[in-house]
This record gives sequence, C-alpha cells and structure tokens, in this order.
Amino acid sequence: MKTFSRCLAAALCTLLLATSVNAAVRIKDVTSLEGMRDNQIIGYGLVVGLKGSGDTMRNSPFTEQSLQSMLDSMGVNVRNANLRTRNVAAVVVTANFPAFVKKGTKIDINVASLGDASSLSGGTLIATPMMGSDGKVYAVAQGGLAVAGFSEQGAAQSLQEGIATSGMIPNGAIVERELADEFINLRSFVLQLTNPDFNTSVRIADAINAFTRERYGVRLAKERDFRSVVLRKPGKVSATRFIAQIEGLVIQPDTPAKVVVDERTGTVVIGNHVQISTVAVTYGSMVVRITERPMASQPEPFSENGQTVVLPDTSIDVNQDGGSLSIIGGTDLQTIVSGLNRIGLRPSGVISILQTMKTVGALQAELVIQ
Repeated sequence: MKTFSRCLAAALCTLLLATSVNAAVRIKDVTSLEGMRDNQIIGYGLVVGLKGSGDTMRNSPFTEQSLQSMLDSMGVNVRNANLRTRNVAAVVVTANFPAFVKKGTKIDINVASLGDASSLSGGTLIATPMMGSDGKVYAVAQGGLAVAGFSEQGAAQSLQEGIATSGMIPNGAIVERELADEFINLRSFVLQLTNPDFNTSVRIADAINAFTRERYGVRLAKERDFRSVVLRKPGKVSATRFIAQIEGLVIQPDTPAKVVVDERTGTVVIGNHVQISTVAVTYGSMVVRITERPMASQPEPFSENGQTVVLPDTSIDVNQDGGSLSIIGGTDLQTIVSGLNRIGLRPSGVISILQTMKTVGALQAELVIQ
C-alpha cells in the first residue's frame, strides 16, 4: 500500500513538473491538415507454398475456383481436375495508401486468411491487385509473408502461439496509380485540432497571425470553431514551405480538467487543472475469505454396509480495516496527490474515492471511466 502511494506521488509529481516545463508544443504535434490523410485499399489473392496448412477445397470452394482461374490464365486447364491440394490459401490483402504517394513507391501490406487454413507461415502471396473504394487498382501486392505466430498439430496434440493465420509483407505492394494531387494549387487550408478546444484554437490562430504579420505583413489565420483553424496562403510562397513554417510554430495548448480511470488495471491519471472542493474522506475495507476443505470419511474395517462419504468443512474469516478520516481539497495537482496519499489507499480505493467525490460534486473535473 505504501509502495503504491509513493509511486503515485512520484509519478504524478513528475507529470506536474513535466507539464509546467514542457507545456509548449509545436502546432504540427496538435493539429493535422484537413483532407491530407491515408486511404484504404483492399485486394483478394492466393497464398501458395504452405506446408499442408492451407485451405481444404471442400470447405473453401472459393479457394478452388480462384486456383482454377489463376491456372487458366496461365494456360493450364484444370477445370475437370479434382484439386485436393492443402498448400494454397485464399486471403484478403489490406493496406493504407498514404497521401501524396507516387508511382513506384512500395508500401506495407497486411494479409489475413479467408478460409480454413491453419497457418500462413512460409507462404508467398502471388500478384494481387489492390483497389480503392472507387473500384480502381492503385497497387499490386506480392511477396513472402512474415507471420509472428505458429500452429502445429499432431495426431493427439496441437500447439499454437500467436495468430498464424495473418501476417504482413513489408514493402509488399508497388503503387501503380496516384491520387489526384491538388495540394500545390490550394489557396487555403484547414488545421484540425487533435484535441478540440476553444482556447487552443484561438491560441493557434494568434500564434500564426503574429508570425505572418511579421513575415508577410498580413494576418492569415482565423479560428473557425473549437476544432479547426482556417489559413490563407500568401501568394509569394509555395504551399509546402508555408505549411512547414506554420507547423514549426510553438503554442501552449489548453487542456480540460479531466480524470481518467481504468478499472481493469487500476490506473488513475489526473490532469493538471483538476480541482477538488474541500471534503472529509474516510475509507475502510472488509475482506471475507471462505475456504472449503472437504474431508473423506472411511467406514470401519470389515463393516458390511459402510460407505466412503465426503464431509464438507467450511471456514469463514472476516477481516475489516477501519479507515481514518482525512481532509482533502486543493486547487493544484500536488495538493490533491498529497491528500490522497495521506489516506494510504490501494488503486481500487483511489478509484472508489474519486467516483464518490464526483457524485457529491466535490470533484471539479470530468471523470472518465474506462
């Protein structure tokens, strides 16, 4: 208990110092350009070269049809053949298509089994077109799979670790089509805040205007709402250079008062702006331990009608720790942490206290429970 209290104090005090010293961040770290994002592409293909761990043709008829179509395209007629190979698996191939990517660029791809294959380890993906939501082919994927897990099975035992039915191919797809690049012709841009906040939006606009007024003699930014800031590009500089200049500017983002609680791990994160109205807190815990120790009762030797029976033996122990009454209240993180540590709580106790404080209105912050 004492160890947790010391760790909580050390961690949150470090967070407080880090917040005070390193609160200023670059605009690029708290915003993104509207429209400048990745797109998703997808494809259907076959993985070959598996060691008897591929799809069964009876349970995965689409694998057999795909294999026949592929062989037909290569001049091999197997339409009337009874294919029973276990070295092939049908897969779905996915990838993120980055913004501004050019023809010939290689991108990473993910491969996942579609049928009943037990493992894709050692397999090779054959040429697979990858399409966007518009139905156009943007890349072609091919290569050997890297699979983290494995799956082995014998007559009486099987062993599996990780997921053997999915993997990835680094640089496994080559871009064949580019997205329309209108960035260089844009005259205005929109910066989207990663953590929407009215104060942060205004501070970003003010920082940009201070820079552009000195550099270009005009104010070029205007806060639109708590989520976005609109920019106009000056005529004598390229869009790329202008955005690079803006992203390097430093601002101090504002953060709401928030406490985040993860009940599964006992993690509690308290923001720097959290305030607690003065309250008296006491916390006690009761532990009830029930132990079952069944005992076997044997009959007397040479008894004719004796039977062995199991007799229950239950013991119940109750342990209750009384809590001390403490006064907690403060307008800064250090005071709050010191008040919580005086009680000497376990993580579950801290979570319970915070929930109760929120209920009575003493916690002046948003409480997020995950």
